[in-house]
Amino acid sequence: MTENGDFSFALDGNMVARNELPRIQTHGSSGKRKPDDAICHDDSTPPVKAQTIDELHSLQKRKSTPTTPIKDGQGGAAFAILAEEERQKLQLQSISASLASLTRETGPKVVKGDPAKKAEAPKVGAEHHHYFTPTISVSDSALKFTHVLYNLSPAELYEQAIKYEKGSFITSAGALATLSGAKTGRSPRDKRVVKDETTAEELWWGKGSPNIEMDEHTFLVNRERAVDYLNSLEKVFVNDQFLNWDPENRIKVRIVSARAYHSLFMHNMCIRPTPEELEDFGTPDFTIYNAGQFPCNRYTHYMTSSTSIDLNLARREMVILGTQYAGEMKKGLFSVMHYLMPKRQILSLHSGCNMGKDGDVALFFGLSGTGKTTLSTDHNRLLIGDDEHCWSDTGVSNIEGGCYAKCIDLSKEKEPDIWNAIKFGTVLENVVFDEHTREVEYSDKSVTENTRASYPIEYIPNAKTPCVGPHPKNVILLACDAFGVLPPVSKLSLAQTMYHFISGYTALVAGTEDGIKEPQATFSACFGAAFVMLHPTRYAAMLAEKMQNYGATGWLVNTGWSGGRYGVGNRIKLAYTRKIIDAVHSGSLLTASYKKTEVFGLEIPTEVDGVPSEILDPVNTWEDKAAYKETLLKLAGLFKKNFEVFANYKIGKDSKLTEEILDAGPNF
Repeated sequence: MTENGDFSFALDGNMVARNELPRIQTHGSSGKRKPDDAICHDDSTPPVKAQTIDELHSLQKRKSTPTTPIKDGQGGAAFAILAEEERQKLQLQSISASLASLTRETGPKVVKGDPAKKAEAPKVGAEHHHYFTPTISVSDSALKFTHVLYNLSPAELYEQAIKYEKGSFITSAGALATLSGAKTGRSPRDKRVVKDETTAEELWWGKGSPNIEMDEHTFLVNRERAVDYLNSLEKVFVNDQFLNWDPENRIKVRIVSARAYHSLFMHNMCIRPTPEELEDFGTPDFTIYNAGQFPCNRYTHYMTSSTSIDLNLARREMVILGTQYAGEMKKGLFSVMHYLMPKRQILSLHSGCNMGKDGDVALFFGLSGTGKTTLSTDHNRLLIGDDEHCWSDTGVSNIEGGCYAKCIDLSKEKEPDIWNAIKFGTVLENVVFDEHTREVEYSDKSVTENTRASYPIEYIPNAKTPCVGPHPKNVILLACDAFGVLPPVSKLSLAQTMYHFISGYTALVAGTEDGIKEPQATFSACFGAAFVMLHPTRYAAMLAEKMQNYGATGWLVNTGWSGGRYGVGNRIKLAYTRKIIDAVHSGSLLTASYKKTEVFGLEIPTEVDGVPSEILDPVNTWEDKAAYKETLLKLAGLFKKNFEVFANYKIGKDSKLTEEILDAGPNF
């Protein structure tokens, strides 16, 4: 969008097509060497070369193959040892710098390995340790070692969790069941963003915004508290990983945490580097300090509880205090991507994404209960991702390396892919299981209703890896309309797509009062208001620009009620919604005949294969036409009221939100 309010949709002529992206492996390849002249039936073996149990255990775990290659062939083994030592030294220096206090130029002395491990058998040759001299008399933590457990494997993290973290167990399916403590969900009211000269102008502040301000000094106070807590521990977990499967625009992130559960969660949710990529990882672009077991100081300015999740975009850092809920890390990084990617003219999206066999990509937006997961999971299509994506000039890419699925009332019949993904390596949060068999009871809400499973995206059979695709052909906005007045499907103009994208509507069913249930309208800008950093109109303008540049069509799909509001009408059959989505994917809806509805002005098809024509126009399904009109106007009024917060927003210095977008809303 230009500063005078007009939209400019010029293509960047400098962009060139890329070759297929390399697949990101989760582990290096290795193989077992067969002994010479092996005889399969011969069970005689040489005696074990171990004198103690500890020595035997040291043999049990095969040593990892060194990952630093000898590129020039010079120097032989001695050169390889030196190269590996230098790499580890630089790596530890980088981690030490990440843990540096504001009053110390260097962080604590750091060394790799678990302090609880017993000494292994003596080794031949000199053993080199890389310790760093702390500044004098600044902190007692400088006088001790902090052991770094760096990018551990899931198996190692299982061992750490089960041995040291209360509430960690292996379920019958092989997943790691954990507890997130008192907080079993995000704490949006405790999330803070540093407001400085830059962010004061760039970010969305004020009414409707999720961004609650804090100053630089308060952030540094909390950062110091978190870092000092982490430095006081005998060991910390460090994950170095990536965000965004597009290698040209990926972000390097470092997560420093105190719990194996958090490390395994982020191992699943971020993109896992290859050993070679780790060697060249260098300095991270963003760092998370997860000291969630330690509370913030409630007497600190801006603090309203013992929980605080703080973002400093200038320092590229995030601090977590007073909550052990792992989702804070996932969504905190998503907020960061909502800030960083638009600076590169890349649109960040809270959406599902899949691709057909012919390369046709669809984006699915929708709040909880709209069917986003169900409809984007299609065995006839490849899954690019379930939650977070980027749309650049080269196509779409998943931000994450895993999925974070709801588990409440999970069943193998309804969600077979999620059910089968819960196996070794998966983290199960706050679920209840049988004490003896360790079988999970997914319907049990004793801990929380917000039970979750975190697993690598490769655990989904039809996942597309690398998780990238061409430009989307369809942008599908899902709404579960419990008022029963929105049509099952509508084709949207560009302006209407922007309007409904900014609105982010669905309707929830309220609690029972005297036997009467009334629907409640819910609006969440960009279908993810809790995570956006810029004003929603900025993302909407970018969405419209990309849709116009690459020929995508917008659709509004109602998965809610027909023939009356909740309690009177019936929910639209899932089979009908699937037929509608199939028609969107196939392109047949583009050639259908359309008519316009009153009030909302939506273009609705007169026929969809496999769907009764009478339900396509909601007025046909209501017996009481007066009640329909009354309910329609009520919902339209709620849309208008919600949009008031956006109507006067200025894009640039002079231009107001275009009248075209306002006109795309309900008129009555």
